[in-house]
Amino acid sequence: MLLYPSQDDLLKEIDSKYSLVILAAKRAKELHNNTATEMLDTYGSKKNVGKALEEIISGDLVLDPDSISK
Repeated sequence: MLLYPSQDDLLKEIDSKYSLVILAAKRAKELHNNTATEMLDTYGSKKNVGKALEEIISGDLVLDPDSISK
């Protein structure tokens, strides 16, 4: 169960559930492989998926509009 950040708040930042899941999964993988630095000073979550969702809700991690095909 997702308590924080809430799904409704996350969908205000990323308009598609599919895009949200893909973005969070890719970022969590980067954090797991230590190929990226952490964007926030402190995290409420110890897990990489939670950290990725916190970065999305803070506005530091955004979806690249050029990656969306029309």
